[in-house]
Amino acid sequence: MTTPGPDGDHGLRLVPLRGLRYVPEAVGSLSAVTSPPYDVVVRPDGLLHLESADPHNIVRLILPQADTAAARHQQAARTLHDWIAEGILAPDPVPALYVYEQSRDGLLQRGLIGALALSAPEAGVVLPHEDVMPHVVADRAALMRATAANLEPLLLTYRGTPGPADTASVIDRTVARPPLLATTTEDGFHHRLWAITDEAEIAEAASDLSGHQALIADGHHRWATYLRLQQEHGPAASAWDYGLVLLVDTARHPLQVRAIHRLLHRLPVSEALAAVGHSFRVRHLEVPLSEATAALAESATQGNAFLLAGDGSYHLLDRPDPELLSRTVRRDRPDAWRTLDAAVLHETLLAHVWHVPDAPEDIAYIHDTQAAVEQAERNNATAVLMHPVREEVVRDLARQGVTMPRKSTSFGPKPATGLVLRSLDVT
Repeated sequence: MTTPGPDGDHGLRLVPLRGLRYVPEAVGSLSAVTSPPYDVVVRPDGLLHLESADPHNIVRLILPQADTAAARHQQAARTLHDWIAEGILAPDPVPALYVYEQSRDGLLQRGLIGALALSAPEAGVVLPHEDVMPHVVADRAALMRATAANLEPLLLTYRGTPGPADTASVIDRTVARPPLLATTTEDGFHHRLWAITDEAEIAEAASDLSGHQALIADGHHRWATYLRLQQEHGPAASAWDYGLVLLVDTARHPLQVRAIHRLLHRLPVSEALAAVGHSFRVRHLEVPLSEATAALAESATQGNAFLLAGDGSYHLLDRPDPELLSRTVRRDRPDAWRTLDAAVLHETLLAHVWHVPDAPEDIAYIHDTQAAVEQAERNNATAVLMHPVREEVVRDLARQGVTMPRKSTSFGPKPATGLVLRSLDVT
């Protein structure tokens, strides 16, 4: 894998854009028009909540509702066109890089939003760490194609190295100035945004970033979408050669890593437990969710562990049969991959024990633990609650070019959707 060098030939290339942003005077409040990223919105409850928060909530663009996929995408395109025409959204007057800050309860995260030059996977500039689902990429591509816009930034991380002229210094100088906007979303996060328009400061940040590679923390499907649409538009240089991203230096602002849980729509807990038999140790827990997840965390320090929910109680699965793992987990991967909880779940439990296809009608991926449990109990389904992977494991596998099973991790805090959009028609 190519590692970016100091000459910047193989490093990150972040360029300014004229951000498309909500006009504060045209909406009720900025917090009411934002949403989490599209794949974090818990549907249908969360979607309806956001739609009712404000008639111009960004969820009407990222998760439009209609009878068919084509109708949804066209509806989003019409909505975006109408909001620009009505002055709900407007492009900034000059191109800028944007400093974006999130804070809550002592946590502080700052990064740079801009348009990142796309690069092929073999270049090793942007490192994915998870596989993607083709149907999700196809849907996001159709939406992006219809709207000609990047509606929400990917979250990328890199490891900065302090120097006399670096991105961190540019960010520190910028946040000493008054922000473009400040708002607090209902999850308690405070958000602030600044624009960097000075050419010398932009050049300083660009020069520093050109010596780095980045890990995709959140947005694998959107990155795959960027690359697909770039291919569609051919070799001629165009706006499709760039994608909207947020770059965070995790040497200064370490991200939190959480698990993404599975909801098995067609598998009741009783059937799941019966199929497991003696291939895992199974302990039944009649305790609150907080105590059950604490037991999961404790077991996860000793090996693979999962928490099943959906029947009003919790069932801790751990100590898998080594012979079963040896027989079912693929061998063409390093040991760090073969021992991942997500690998054991998909290779052993889903494929060989439960015979559950990895298809949207069979499995949903849910970030919120309580929501996963509630949906399982409501629908006589099984929620498989996961324990998070350590960031260093994710990064080491990515550098080896090894992708983890899809939806293995959830890095955060994630950027709020709706603060900066990128129209490919605005230069």
